[in-house]
Amino acid sequence: MTRDRRSAEAQLSDLRFTLIDTAGLEEMPPESLEGRMHAQTRRAIGDAQLVFFVIDGRAGVTPADRHFAAWLRGADKPVILLVNKCEGKSAESILYEGHALGFGEPVAISAAHGEGMADLYQAIAKYARGDETAPQLEVDETPEDEDQPKPIHLAIVGRPNVGKSTLINRLLQEERVLTGPEPGITRDSIAVPWVYCGRAIELVDTAGLRRRAKISETLEKMSAAESLRVIRMSEVVILVVDAQAIFEQQDLAIARLVAEEGRAMVIALNKWDIAADRDAAARRLRDALDASLQQVRGIPWVAVSAQTGENIGALMPAVLSAYETWNRRISTSALNRWLEEIAS
Repeated sequence: MTRDRRSAEAQLSDLRFTLIDTAGLEEMPPESLEGRMHAQTRRAIGDAQLVFFVIDGRAGVTPADRHFAAWLRGADKPVILLVNKCEGKSAESILYEGHALGFGEPVAISAAHGEGMADLYQAIAKYARGDETAPQLEVDETPEDEDQPKPIHLAIVGRPNVGKSTLINRLLQEERVLTGPEPGITRDSIAVPWVYCGRAIELVDTAGLRRRAKISETLEKMSAAESLRVIRMSEVVILVVDAQAIFEQQDLAIARLVAEEGRAMVIALNKWDIAADRDAAARRLRDALDASLQQVRGIPWVAVSAQTGENIGALMPAVLSAYETWNRRISTSALNRWLEEIAS
């Protein structure tokens, strides 16, 4: 299932670290989807201080394992070899084979059953705590500042192939998430911490949402359910729509869902660089909002091009403004006066 790199904070006893999950390693042409997945894994290794190389204890050491072991040895990073699916004594022979990969003593684990965690702890601690024979990891012991505001949870949603992942990469100014011409590349929600003008943001890329009638595969159903969960957990949602096909029924369905969940919303009118008639596109968007989303009037929208970067600088100010409006508190007396005026 994994295609992108996905990070999460982890803890093993008193050791705290950031884990980055990556796609399975395959040797394919760079321009292919698998090749671009491989490039994301290379970037993750480049950012890492320690690498877990996981092999299948039931399958044994395969030619592909040997190939990628040689590749990892050239990455100049400390590597711990994890032999997974080692329930009980089922993979003792594989541990002996694992020595030949050149990463020292393999660690037998069962991720499904939680076995081998004590041995994994010892293997990690060797790098974090003064073993002179191992390259030492940089440990950040700076206490967290509880007075710092919590990050704004910002979800990027929309139909498949409207440019959500490209927009995130443009905002971050790096190839952080996987993009390409193939439909439905993003399968899982990818959360990326970011700081914009001193404000902590958690950007979340999501899988494209199609009409329920068109969702048939189990994997796509799981991806759609995860996207809906992200919307509910977010504070602000950027709804990305295609300037060449403005506010189709699915766009309206997603917008209504965001409104029903009570999230702040900003519309990114993407692919503005190739819009045939910009004035007509803007009119269609305004008409669609007025006719179909009257319950949430005044939704801000920004015309952008994630591909070229046109007008990207206007998007985040609109997001922060929507967030401030969403957080505005109205006193009971002011609300009562407004209700009295409306009722009179």
